[in-house]
Amino acid sequence: MIVDAHVHIGRSFAAWRTDDADADLVTTAREVGIDRMLVSSLGDTGYIAYPTPDEMRAANDHVLEAMDRFPGFVFGLCYVTPEHADAALDEIRRCVEDGPMVGIKLWIARKASDPSVDPILDAAERLGVPVLQHAFYKTPGNLPDESDAADVARLAARHPGAIIQMAHLYGVGERGVQDIAPYPNVLLDTSGSDPESGLLDYAVDCLGAERILFGSDAPGRDFAIQLAKVAGADLTDAQRGLILGGNAARMLGWEAEGGDA
Repeated sequence: MIVDAHVHIGRSFAAWRTDDADADLVTTAREVGIDRMLVSSLGDTGYIAYPTPDEMRAANDHVLEAMDRFPGFVFGLCYVTPEHADAALDEIRRCVEDGPMVGIKLWIARKASDPSVDPILDAAERLGVPVLQHAFYKTPGNLPDESDAADVARLAARHPGAIIQMAHLYGVGERGVQDIAPYPNVLLDTSGSDPESGLLDYAVDCLGAERILFGSDAPGRDFAIQLAKVAGADLTDAQRGLILGGNAARMLGWEAEGGDA
């Protein structure tokens, strides 16, 4: 089973095969062998860094619709922002605690090291669901409230019982791997830039294959090219299996259900 742990949808996304961008995404993923996707929306009108409560709700409504359309394939992550703490917790309650979503998505409205993120992590820990946290080290410098891997490490230290999926191995590089290495509650996904020889091998050596998830960041990145990062790395079959799906299944508790979700 291949699980893509980092995918996005949006009502403003252009379709490329039909007139239905969501269906195109699912069809393309299935063609390259992906069996399940963890999906979030960052906004109906594009990626919204500082969403209002209404914009959060609308984005999550789109994901709920996609889950209904593609059951057993699309699994939703609830997009929230610490800027609107009460509304964020209401959305987590609606979409995760009382709804079908399996995790939480945080982007760039606040750095992961900001204490305003803590109530969201507390809720995630209470519910036993992962938090997908964006992180990057950008050569020209990150955006004002954009997290780097050191911010994620500080968050992990404050919340050792929470499950954190840090995005973008190919955006944080070796430095980011080193930042999170002491925190076993942080898993790292393979999304980010194009394939770079040796980087995934380095992450496996430092963290162990058990802490790495396959993630494409599609449709911003191509499924097949992102899968090539894992296919082309110097890994054993067992390590490759963990990264492509085994670790996501364990993170989400699917193993306990005999592989069913």
